[in-house]
Amino acid sequence: MNRINKVFREKSKGLLSLYFCAGHPTLDSTADIIKTMENKGIDFIEVGIPFSDPMADGPVIQDAATKALRNGMSLQKLFAQLEPLRKQGVRLPLILMGYMNPIYHMGYEAFFRRCKEVDVDGVIIPDLPFKDYMDEVKPIADRFDIRVIMLITPETSDERIRFIDENTDGFIYMVSSAATTGAQKEFDEAKQAYFARIDKMQLKHPRMIGFGISNRQTLQSAQANAAGAIIGSKFVTLLDKHGSPEPALDELFKALSED
Repeated sequence: MNRINKVFREKSKGLLSLYFCAGHPTLDSTADIIKTMENKGIDFIEVGIPFSDPMADGPVIQDAATKALRNGMSLQKLFAQLEPLRKQGVRLPLILMGYMNPIYHMGYEAFFRRCKEVDVDGVIIPDLPFKDYMDEVKPIADRFDIRVIMLITPETSDERIRFIDENTDGFIYMVSSAATTGAQKEFDEAKQAYFARIDKMQLKHPRMIGFGISNRQTLQSAQANAAGAIIGSKFVTLLDKHGSPEPALDELFKALSED
């Protein structure tokens, strides 16, 4: 069974996923960050593929991607860094998150084959058109047992959401707002209404809420309205501040526990 599906079968609520950008804060920090996250009890990890024009990301993740590229990170180097991790005991699901450009240039077949070889469980491609997903990507991803996670926003129609629910696997990534990534102090009434609307749809796949989660209030709201929460910008900021994952995670957990 794919590790993503296994996590949701074993734990249906209160999940926590963290995002970081491969190659940041240093070129060779990827393995240490992943191992430390697993030791700290994170449920699954999104590893960002740095790209020069990350249009869905706010300034924090854009800055991390720029630094990662300057450090020399590439898609091929990332795969090489991930390859030994399973033999070293890493068991939690790994999801690659990146834009179409580097994946397209590598080639869908080569990309998903490499994901399978290094035991990546899923991918998130924010700018992948759904038609391209259905026609070109899904058949290859299914063959290699890689979950392609699709995003929905408050502007996504119910019809589109149900179509995504029927044609994907793993989980649905609920973007908390149509804006770019970045920390928020609280989710307003409009976002709460969006969460409630999606909940009433009774989708077959679990949902994770991301974008803007940085404190106890937003974390609890996300975990109350979905299977769990995805944190990116807040953790990336702390990684940049401390330069290593252990103190960054300690400060993150402190921020998530305080009123």
